[in-house]
Amino acid sequence: MSKVPKYWNKAKKYLSNKDKVMKLLIKKYSGPSETMLTTRRDIFYSLCKSIIGQQISVAAANSVFLKFKKKCNNKINAKNVNKLNFIQLKSCGLSKQKVKGIKSLAKKTLDKTFNSKIIPKMSDEEAILYLSELRQIGRWSAEMILLFTYNRPNIWPIQDIGLLRAISKNYKKKYLPPNEFVSLLNKKFTPYCSVATWYLWRSIDPEPIQY
Repeated sequence: MSKVPKYWNKAKKYLSNKDKVMKLLIKKYSGPSETMLTTRRDIFYSLCKSIIGQQISVAAANSVFLKFKKKCNNKINAKNVNKLNFIQLKSCGLSKQKVKGIKSLAKKTLDKTFNSKIIPKMSDEEAILYLSELRQIGRWSAEMILLFTYNRPNIWPIQDIGLLRAISKNYKKKYLPPNEFVSLLNKKFTPYCSVATWYLWRSIDPEPIQY
């Protein structure tokens, strides 16, 4: 894992000055032992984890991922995944569609039809569209990759149920919170929506999220 993003402390001050609720959350979850947003800088690993975790609980995803990692001899890379057949991958607890997604990712990585090296040069929206071309990767998954793997500072994943739940809880809104209010927060927290998202997630989850 790498160090916390360079913009983190600046973002905390910015958000604390912009919003009273955010100021309270940052104060509550910014102790010396608190884990912040870090990254593995390993997009293949993160994409596999993202595909595995879709539409299942965190506990179930962790269980499947551990089996998947073991099948890869504890080294999750395109070469090792490419060696595994459909039955071997499915035995980890993966659905048919997720197996196809992971196999396709390995193939595209090896033949370089997917080139992660160009992503840092892209805008957030360009990167989301590029990642979304991968099988089993939609907008939400692409946003998680930009947030966790690339630590982009201004990701606001409005399709994320956890974020919407946290907004409802902390701002005393009904669930789902009104789109207008979510958009208002987006404008208020820009250019540090990723940091705001992180603290909102922490307010409803006892464990810091990592990919």
